[in-house]
Amino acid sequence: MPYQKILVPTDGSEFTKPAIEKAVELAKITGAKITALYVVDHTLFTNQNMNNSVSTVYDMMKAEGSLATEYVRTFGAENGVEVEEIIRDGSPASAIVEASSGYDMIVMGTLGRTGFAKFMMGSVAERVIRYAKCPVLVVRSLEADNK
Repeated sequence: MPYQKILVPTDGSEFTKPAIEKAVELAKITGAKITALYVVDHTLFTNQNMNNSVSTVYDMMKAEGSLATEYVRTFGAENGVEVEEIIRDGSPASAIVEASSGYDMIVMGTLGRTGFAKFMMGSVAERVIRYAKCPVLVVRSLEADNK
């Protein structure tokens, strides 16, 4: 069986929903299990003291990650697909690439960064495609096409 483990990075945005749908569709066909991965972007906290305000933002991002991965788990369950949820700290592209060696495929959307943030950080999808240790399927959303 070619695909037994599919990694689905999510940032909780609308941009990732078409990729989640495609990953669940592939998992149903192949019998694969999905891992939903949310990365709390530590680059936002570089050179910051973990004072109360930074800690609060960090906690909010972890809560956002829980909601994002729970969405994947719920959608998977509705379609008979097993989903594991993982939340990690790090740089999104680096964390996804690091995890890639444990998977048969990555299915991801064009994550929600746009404008200046995308210019400064580079495209997460582009970096994952370049360095991942497994095949990567990037699923564009209608919202991404309209940006």
